[in-house]
Amino acid sequence: MLELYSYPELFGVADNNPFGLKVWAFLKLTGVPFTHRHIFDASSAPRGQLPYIVDGGLTLGDSDAIVVHLIATRELAIDADLTPAQQDLDLMLRRTLDDLYWVMSYSRWKDERFWPQFRQALLDTHAELTPEALEGAKEYNAKRYHYQGIGRYQPDQAYARGIADLAAVANLLADRPFLFGDRPHSTDAAAYGFLANSWRFPIETPLRGYIGASGNLVPYCERMHALVAGP
Repeated sequence: MLELYSYPELFGVADNNPFGLKVWAFLKLTGVPFTHRHIFDASSAPRGQLPYIVDGGLTLGDSDAIVVHLIATRELAIDADLTPAQQDLDLMLRRTLDDLYWVMSYSRWKDERFWPQFRQALLDTHAELTPEALEGAKEYNAKRYHYQGIGRYQPDQAYARGIADLAAVANLLADRPFLFGDRPHSTDAAAYGFLANSWRFPIETPLRGYIGASGNLVPYCERMHALVAGP
């Protein structure tokens, strides 16, 4: 059976990393059987990053590459009805979500207003974690943010960037049930991975505040959550 390796849950969300949650939601939407292996140590993962899958003799990382592989090998029709223009929008949206990732991660590990809540939630939920390990992860992430660039922003500048990404999702969604109409596509699994990892975390970051005030992102997130995780 297909195995998905990704970070563990937090606050009732199946993976506290948006890329792993994206793949998990895709698998749930398409009904592909899989076993979910929760891990923290990504050192043995392809390129040292989670999530990854083991599919028979193949080990594959990168959430987008995983989705492409699953659609091809299982002949999944989830995106078969998308027009070429919608396929281009899907690509641009996923790239927008890639940008949002850095702001979301910054809010957890870098912003001292929210870091203590995130840290304590991890310690309370996962007994195998230690304060020392989390401090090491915090220092490691600070270096990542600096070299990527988001770590050189002032907080209000960083959040303005993330809110602009969320606004693009909200504007594309408009009043539709899902991003491209009446049924979900792989794009919706990707969006859910990011929205659930801000909205369903009871940490009042500016990202969560924008989602709550948007008017359409909360019901959309909850609609997707009901589809993949149940009530």
